[in-house]
Amino acid sequence: QFIDLPDELLLMIFNKLNKVELLYSLIGINTQLDKTLSDPIFTKELTLFTNFSSNNIYPLGGTILDRFCLEILPQIHTRIRMLNLEILSMERILLAADYPNLNSLGIYNVDEKTAEHVLAGKSMISTIL
Repeated sequence: QFIDLPDELLLMIFNKLNKVELLYSLIGINTQLDKTLSDPIFTKELTLFTNFSSNNIYPLGGTILDRFCLEILPQIHTRIRMLNLEILSMERILLAADYPNLNSLGIYNVDEKTAEHVLAGKSMISTIL
């Protein structure tokens, strides 16, 4: 069976697939998968947006974003070293958990109008940047 594979082999397979989809679909199924999906090798870098083509970046869907912010990120937050976010969901994701080992933050879909609106003082993002 799939879950009977050694953790090292599962990690090799998982690293070839979409991390967001794997975490959303498999975390919480059983302790073996949770342990493997929470491994620092797998969770050290997360891209939390959808990229349908090289020029189009979209926020995660509402249900997916909800689950990430309420369940998944609080579970793996200490293992995350790099986050790639798009501007519209950035604040919600950053407020979902503390990220003590975060040392790189990529922010995408920032145009001048959006940046002015988000950084207008209503947001704690300005203190992060």
